[in-house]
Amino acid sequence: MGLFKKGKIFGNLFASFMGVDERFLEELEEKLILADAGVELAESAVEELRTVAMNKGLAGEEVRGTLADILARQMTGAGDTALKLSTKPSVILMVGVNGVGKTTTIGKLANLFVKDGKKVLLCAADTFRAAASEQLDVWAERSGADIVRHGEGGDPGAVVFDGCSAAKARGTDIVIVDTAGRLHNKQNLMNELTKISKVIGRELPDADVETLLVIDATTGQNGLLQAESFAKAAGVTGIVLTKLDGTAKGGVVLSIGKRLGVPVKFVGVGEGVDDLLPFDAKQFAKDMVS
Repeated sequence: MGLFKKGKIFGNLFASFMGVDERFLEELEEKLILADAGVELAESAVEELRTVAMNKGLAGEEVRGTLADILARQMTGAGDTALKLSTKPSVILMVGVNGVGKTTTIGKLANLFVKDGKKVLLCAADTFRAAASEQLDVWAERSGADIVRHGEGGDPGAVVFDGCSAAKARGTDIVIVDTAGRLHNKQNLMNELTKISKVIGRELPDADVETLLVIDATTGQNGLLQAESFAKAAGVTGIVLTKLDGTAKGGVVLSIGKRLGVPVKFVGVGEGVDDLLPFDAKQFAKDMVS
């Protein structure tokens, strides 16, 4: 199954392809930039393709394959895309601004792990929005996961403490923690994330912890500006890129890991419960140029 709707980024670039000439390279660079890959990456990818094409005399499908290889390398430079969850319990801390699909992503992750035979506990630590906890309740029931939640306005650290205690008592495999995406100011938000991380470290000192930053692909390079503060403050280990279905802005995947220094680990490609997929750079690049 492809990770991305084919032809959305490069459109008819290869439809009338005659060879790697300057016109083709200029159009390729323009399409990469319009797809939110970023100017620096677009220039670098085009220059590498120009060099390889000149040295090897590429033609036809060789060009498409070489371009896919170049783009895949760009996406794998930030590190391993696999989740590191070897302990029992392990913890996934979900961070990101409101509106990016964070709570929905948690539900989809829970569904993925439960289907794999894991015992999952959701921890509703976004106590500043009643809707977040209610939505998480729905996902817990839908996926077959347990849930720990407090009332609106409660202490997120206390919710996480209870979640960690419940996980130890119930033999939970994976705890997934929802967090607030907006408080009175950015510093309060980052302080809250730091506090939650300390509670996890104290209550589950030997647990593997993945901190996943959820980003809306449709916000492109602008979304990266918001994400950078989270990446620096929360010790992010991976990225979940949502809303890739039907968008021509998927080029942001190419530059996001490099810019934030962490790999993309999952991509959301639709609204369905099964539309959250482990990220495969080679497959993604192949889909892009198809």
